[in-house]
Amino acid sequence: MSNVSITPEIRRSLKNHTSLSQSVRNSFTMAYRGLLKIRRTPEQLFDVTFQPIIFTLMFTYIFGGAVSGNVYNYLPIIIPGNLVQTVITTSIVTGVQLREDMDKGVFDRFKSLPIARIAPLAGALLADTVRYTIATVLTFAMGYIMGYRPNGGFGHVVLAGILVIVCSWAVSWIFAFFGVIARTASSVQGISMLILFPLTFLSNAYVPVDTMPKWLQWFVHANPISHLVSAVRDMVNTSAFGGSDLVISLVGAAIIVALFAPLTVRAYMRRT
Repeated sequence: MSNVSITPEIRRSLKNHTSLSQSVRNSFTMAYRGLLKIRRTPEQLFDVTFQPIIFTLMFTYIFGGAVSGNVYNYLPIIIPGNLVQTVITTSIVTGVQLREDMDKGVFDRFKSLPIARIAPLAGALLADTVRYTIATVLTFAMGYIMGYRPNGGFGHVVLAGILVIVCSWAVSWIFAFFGVIARTASSVQGISMLILFPLTFLSNAYVPVDTMPKWLQWFVHANPISHLVSAVRDMVNTSAFGGSDLVISLVGAAIIVALFAPLTVRAYMRRT
């Protein structure tokens, strides 16, 4: 039997007709590749290891006395707020690394492989959930070391952590979109920080809303980050589950995915 060469046109046709199950398998394979990159270059985890520790210590001792009178009373406020701020900010890395891989030609090499075209993008997003989990665990661990004892118990702490990870994964689609359409990795980071910093710091994460000027309070109350922080605080501090803040957070995450996932995939397909 003669050997049949696979032309680029045939390869692209096969990739365009990849089944859903194969696309899922390819995506998990690419996610595993992302985890291998982290193992070989552990400095990629510096932001999710040092940032939760430094931010928790810094903000607690800076604002604790002014906001709550002492550090211990401030911990139920700062730990959920810092958790949301840290993990959401970590999602920026998704877009930055995606842009870097595209600039280095990594995705060009993926074109020659018999895998689903969406797999490299989906794999990168899946792999980053490990980063969110590390940041979540370290933030709660630092709080526990400093004396924080959530009244909601371990179960609600886990649920709160899952909620933050899910919402961060949804937000990562926004930065993945920037990673695909932007020209450089530095521009992705600059645009992302410009969006996230006002949202995270102009929220109820660190100080009570009623201490802010009236003209600013309306923005803080409408800020989706504030709703996520409130949902996490209710879960870990009072065992409350299923309030309006939780619903708003989940619906907001679903809307982000519904809007940006198709946009990101469409832009990614055009680039690759």
